[in-house]
Parts: sequence; C-alpha cells; structure tokens
Amino acid sequence: MIKAYYSLTKPGMVRGNTILAAAGFLFASQGHVDLRLLVSLLAGLALVIASGCVFNNYIDRNIDRLMKRTEKRALAAGDISKSGVIVFGTLLGLTGLSLLFFYVNILTACFALAGFVFYVILYSPMKHRSEHAALVGSVAGAVPIVAGYCAVTNRFDTAAFILFLMLVFWQMAHFYAISLYRKDEYAAASIPVFSVKNSARKTKIHIACYIFAFIVASLTLYGRGTAGNFYLAAVAVLCVGWVALSLVGFKKTQNDARWARRMFLYSLVVILTLAVTLAV
Repeated sequence: MIKAYYSLTKPGMVRGNTILAAAGFLFASQGHVDLRLLVSLLAGLALVIASGCVFNNYIDRNIDRLMKRTEKRALAAGDISKSGVIVFGTLLGLTGLSLLFFYVNILTACFALAGFVFYVILYSPMKHRSEHAALVGSVAGAVPIVAGYCAVTNRFDTAAFILFLMLVFWQMAHFYAISLYRKDEYAAASIPVFSVKNSARKTKIHIACYIFAFIVASLTLYGRGTAGNFYLAAVAVLCVGWVALSLVGFKKTQNDARWARRMFLYSLVVILTLAVTLAV
C-alpha cells in the first residue's frame, strides 16, 4: 500500500524538479550557501510537486488504463481508493506550502502554488482537449528553477525571467519529442498532443524553433554577465549537438519514432548539464 501511494508522487519527476530547484538556488547563492534555507526549499517544493503529481494521477486515472506505459499505475489498476488519493495529495500540498511559507519566503511559496495551479487545475484537464496544453504545462515545469532562485534573492528579476524562459523553451522541445516518440499511444488514448493533430514534419519544425529559442535565452543569461565562461562553453557544445540532431530528423529516410526518442534522451542531457553549470 505504501509503495502504491509513493508511486503516485512520480518520484522521478520530483527528483528532476528538485535538482532544477537546487540549481536555481546555487546559481543565485553565488557561493554563499545557506544550508537550512536550501533544505527547507527542497523539502517544501518536493512535497508540493509530489502533491501535483498525485492529483494529476487522479485526473488521468481513466486514460492511464488505455496507455501501455501507464496502465499499471496504482489508480489505473484500482490498487487504492480515490478518496485516499485526494486526502494524500492534499496533505502533501499543504505541508509543502507551509514549509515554503514559514521557512523560505512568501514569494517562493506563491511560485510553488502557481506551479501547482498551472499543472493540476489548468494543464491536466486541458491536455484532454487541446494540442496546446504542453505550453501551459511548461509554465508549471519552469517554476522549480525560478523558485530556487527566488528562495535566495526573494525577488523576481531579469535573471529569474530568463531562467523561466529557458525552461519553458526546453520543455516544449522535450515534450514535443516525447509526443512524436509516443504518438501511437497518445492517439490510442485520444489525447490530442501536437504530433497527433499535426504532421511529423510540422512537429519537427516546432522542436527546432524551440531549441533555437532556448539557445537565445541561454546566451542572453551569459550576455548579462550573470553566468560565466564555463557555462557558455557547456551551453555552446550541447546546443550545437542538439541543433545537429534536430536537423537529422528532416532526412526523408529517417525513422521518426527512433529520432524522437534520441531527441528526448539528448534533451535530458542538456537540462542536467545546464543544472550543473548553473550550480557551479
């Protein structure tokens, strides 16, 4: 039973987002790290993200039964009750927001709450109806790194806005690659992701455009003097590889699903490396 509830929090997603939050925190700290503040941030934000994932599982419980990669989730399989899930998600969210409000700052708590609203209230229902739901979901996904930054600075400034844009653009390229890779599964579940409603070529063009936007935002962060030469070198190498891989997708003989999976995996390398370079 405990394992079933734990799985609802999507531990992988929580872990990935807390890494980004830590990167934003360390980036803003500039070498002067308040460990108590960092622990409070990560604990509170992890609980809020976990809460959002629990409610997302609740909303998606019916379509999860239709997709091979999600059919064994606890709610979809009927392993736990719906009322228990709602109580569990609510407790996680309230505890997390309380930690952020009392031990970090109000601004960070507000960002965490906004991320929850965008993910649970707006994105989760919208993805059943609109091909543009990913854009709304990307706003929620950009919150952790901004929250980490604001936990230190207690302000939303230009650097925070650039970090926000970088994560939005990265997520759009990342999710469109997933949507193309898992196109048949989304179509079977009647989820109108972009690749289901549009051609593979159009999806690839949008991926390339978001990669370009990500590069511009990343270079802007360096251009402001906020990030150093190590950051610039890492971003340059990664983005050259990302652009090259995206162009491969336009070959007529290219297997779209295989290419999209490679794009998905490479995007993970990009974001993890970005997190490390920001942190140091």
